[in-house]
Amino acid sequence: MTVSIYNSLTRSKEGFQPIEQGKVNMYVCGPTVYDYIHIGNARPIIFFDVVRRYLEDTGHEVQYVVNFTDVDDKLIRKADELGTTVPEVAEKFIGAFYEDIEALGVRKATLNPRVTEHIPEIIAFIAGLVEKGYAYASEGDIYFRTASFEDYGKLSHQNIDELQFGIRVELGDRKENQGDFVLWKGAKPGEIKWDSPWGPGRPGWHIECSAMARKYLGDTLDIHGGGHDLQFPHHECEVAQSESLTGKPFANYWMHNGFVHINNEKMSKSLGNGITVKEIVKKVKPQAVRYFMLATHYRSPLNFSDDTIAQAENSIERIANCYSNLKHRLDAADGEDAAATDVLDALGSKLASIQAQFHAKMEDDFGTPDAITALFELVTEANVYMQEQHAPIEGIKLLIDAFDKMDNVLGLLPVASDDNLLDEEIEGLIVERTEARKSKNWARADEIRDLLNEKNIVLEDTPQGIRWRRK
Repeated sequence: MTVSIYNSLTRSKEGFQPIEQGKVNMYVCGPTVYDYIHIGNARPIIFFDVVRRYLEDTGHEVQYVVNFTDVDDKLIRKADELGTTVPEVAEKFIGAFYEDIEALGVRKATLNPRVTEHIPEIIAFIAGLVEKGYAYASEGDIYFRTASFEDYGKLSHQNIDELQFGIRVELGDRKENQGDFVLWKGAKPGEIKWDSPWGPGRPGWHIECSAMARKYLGDTLDIHGGGHDLQFPHHECEVAQSESLTGKPFANYWMHNGFVHINNEKMSKSLGNGITVKEIVKKVKPQAVRYFMLATHYRSPLNFSDDTIAQAENSIERIANCYSNLKHRLDAADGEDAAATDVLDALGSKLASIQAQFHAKMEDDFGTPDAITALFELVTEANVYMQEQHAPIEGIKLLIDAFDKMDNVLGLLPVASDDNLLDEEIEGLIVERTEARKSKNWARADEIRDLLNEKNIVLEDTPQGIRWRRK
């Protein structure tokens, strides 16, 4: 079965066919690194991580590029506020970005190119547009002539006259037309700048992605992704400038995720209702944030509230406990009887059905909510199987393998961080605590209990002995 993708350009689902069989070139717009990322930023970061994972899981080699906008009006203002430089601001928040995505279980992109490291490519791109008559100089700035690109508006499905009324650009007399957008900004006194054929300045926002995507992924991308808010003007302008220069489609498939609302209100600075990833993962498990993002289809809006994130935490707890119980059952198995073939055959048939359902939903425009439903069917099957006192251990292995395969895509199981105790250390401490209690060394037993509690380790009595799990 072929993966189908809802293409924002055509507003329809299309069977996915990469340009080169078995390889996928994928570009997703990354953050402007002037602050910590918020949960609105986290949605595309998490969702497109799953897209990348699933494509790799189904045998594709994915070249996954996510850019950093590390020079921009916002960075300049932040540097002025902090009394530092734009590069220092960028370095601080790029480091914070990596910390946040690691907490969210997001794998690093193949490449994270920075604007400031690609100024020559950006200048060459702009020069090509000027030479072809698609761009013009005006008082140190360079603008793109939107009227020169016949298909301007095809991605956001608006005509050029409508676009001019809502476009996020500075009005002024420097432009031939108010719908034109800036490619190069002439330097203002005291601002960070680079030399160019048109004088000192810095890139406009839209040009950076076109230049970097072309350098690393070629003239035409397989997939270009980002939030719905980027469809216009950012992605619309990328299409115009890239296709004007190359004469080729900029991307074959466009994917846009829906907005994230906070308590049924649009997240905005004016409302002061933004929540950073750094803040939320101190209060809830990072996997709950990831679950919250994936439990709704990526094209639908999301509403973040205390209730919705609490529900996500409860769901994650159920998944994690089941997996932990399976691992404990496997570890506790010692010299169990040989597996019953009929029992294993019945289990294998059920698991094959669940995994087929999982893949069918993922292949249908990356339907993560229904894929999670399949995961819960696996949880139910595992819990029923473990109720059997003498269930063949080979079945436990099959169940763990099924969990691992699904989670390799969804990434919902907790990952031990460097500050957590290793599994072997925990097992050793539990053995030591048991011996301490037998010898009535209550002080040491309590000390170990407190240490485990600090590390969020919960001890439970089971028919197979003491087992543990992470909170």
